[in-house]
Amino acid sequence: MFKEFKEKHGSKFGLGPSEDAPPQESDRGQDLTTILDLSQRDDLTILLARITDTMREAIKSNFKAPKSKENRGGEMKQKDVDYVVKDQKLATSTLLSFDEWRDALLQRVGEALNMDEGKHGQHKSQGLESEDLPLELDETSIETLHEVYPPEETPLIQLSQAKRFLVVHSVLLLLLGLEHYNALSRVLMLYLVSSMGFDLRVLNDDEVQVARGLLATATQLTSSNAEPSEQDKKKKRNARAWKVGVASVTGAVLIGVTGGLAAPLIAAGLGTVMGGFGLASTAAAGYLGALAGSGVVVGGLFGAYGGSMTGRMVDKYARAVEDFGFIPTRGSRHRPLFERDAAREDHRLRVTIGITGYVTDREDYVDPWRALGDDSEVFGLRWEYKPLSRLGGAINAMVTDATWTVAKNEILSETIFASIVNAVFLPMGLVKVAQVAENPFSVAKSRADKAGEVLADALISRVQGQRSVNLIGYSLGGRVIYSCLQSLAKREAYGLVENAIFMGTPTTTSTDKWRRMRSVVSGRVVNAFSRNDAVLALLYRATSFQVGVAGLQRVEGLAGVENVDVSEMVEGHLRYQYMVGRILGMIGLATIDEQEMACEEQTLGTVWIGGRKRSGFRTRA
Repeated sequence: MFKEFKEKHGSKFGLGPSEDAPPQESDRGQDLTTILDLSQRDDLTILLARITDTMREAIKSNFKAPKSKENRGGEMKQKDVDYVVKDQKLATSTLLSFDEWRDALLQRVGEALNMDEGKHGQHKSQGLESEDLPLELDETSIETLHEVYPPEETPLIQLSQAKRFLVVHSVLLLLLGLEHYNALSRVLMLYLVSSMGFDLRVLNDDEVQVARGLLATATQLTSSNAEPSEQDKKKKRNARAWKVGVASVTGAVLIGVTGGLAAPLIAAGLGTVMGGFGLASTAAAGYLGALAGSGVVVGGLFGAYGGSMTGRMVDKYARAVEDFGFIPTRGSRHRPLFERDAAREDHRLRVTIGITGYVTDREDYVDPWRALGDDSEVFGLRWEYKPLSRLGGAINAMVTDATWTVAKNEILSETIFASIVNAVFLPMGLVKVAQVAENPFSVAKSRADKAGEVLADALISRVQGQRSVNLIGYSLGGRVIYSCLQSLAKREAYGLVENAIFMGTPTTTSTDKWRRMRSVVSGRVVNAFSRNDAVLALLYRATSFQVGVAGLQRVEGLAGVENVDVSEMVEGHLRYQYMVGRILGMIGLATIDEQEMACEEQTLGTVWIGGRKRSGFRTRA
């Protein structure tokens, strides 16, 4: 099997001698050619090839459909896969985009592994044969990682922890050498970490260290070479006053002002890993490529130029969506004039955007997302405050109405629920209750669709830089994600989104719609639903007669969509904002801040309604 993979993928990795390979210094220290012998380098070649094959098969499976009687011949017989006919164009473009990324990856890794054994074979890894790193691996985390990203069989698992981790670290730097860390690259790293026997925390910590190293070095060089004038300071103060501020979602605005980073300088802190082991600085710089020699490229990775243009650019779309912006959940809400301190602490190689579905206070845009860990750069999306606050107030008023207790039981009863889902009739007793929130919900739902399109524009314009994005939303926040992903699919924008998590979302369960969304998400698509959500069942009835409602039931027919039933913990629609941490913990692979999650659960006992604080309020709305 290994020989077969060598023959299949060896040329893509450039296993033969490279005429363009730069001359190497005799004292270059550790790199992949000293950490691994020739056979082990072949094993790494095989492992990465198998991972990319697995990823490609996952894409193809998204477009597989059972053959109908009408289509048992002709077009449905494809060499690769039996595509749903109307999605053949989307399937082709998705696979072409993936193949382009894969070819760049294989070439990049091949350059690193393709060394002249005669010249460099004498350099052996010192002190790495039996060394273990100071790691306490979480077996539960490893099991969860294996379930979602199954490990590929590889002889490299027999290497010492130190060697395995240096391999993981080297591949991360090589991926960054592509001048981006997109969603496909992140998913490959998850498969690699799984196959190397580590837990998710190992990758998260390494990503944080690399991000800090890149940004700290770049900002130090910038500060020493370019002291801003008073005019520049004034311009930046004015920029912060723009109506549509993306709250420096892209960060590192000053990075890229001055180019010409010295490769050894930027690589000095990026080769070393836990336990004092590490790559030679020249090797790390070589793996990083242009990223190690240009502040412009570093700035592009973290969105320096996206940050400098987002204000006026997004303002153009804000005519359709009022009050659109990104709010950081950690650090200062107002970025400092110079981001030297924030760069080292706040910025990450990945971005997470949490999207709230209704509000009663402006803090509701941020508070539900504080439970997310600090392994990614987390923002709350601010959008359409007035419609969302009217919706939040209306839902609160509806569920505290005296008739709601009886009404919700009727809604969730099998007979009445069936009639609501089919929109055949609505009992008169429910009409009065529904009218309280029906119009605010309809308005907010329409605005959510527009906000999703604006979010797609922002991501395509790279406000996040060249980094992957996680999208998480509850209620109409999930609707924003739905609209965003539909827009990305229409525009064939691949590799931007790593994961999309929907909670209690008022959207269709149409297989075709979810298939399109799945095509632009490289990692996981998760639908968390509750069968006890009477509010959603009532308010979404106008369109639910056509198909099911994702927030109430499973999305069927797609292997790439994970359905998580949270009915036991989410007894009503208003609970989602206080259950984000617990739900993400249940889904797995998201780092959770335990202290913030405890605060979430404590808040369940104290909810603000209509300006009055009611202790012990635990609505089952």
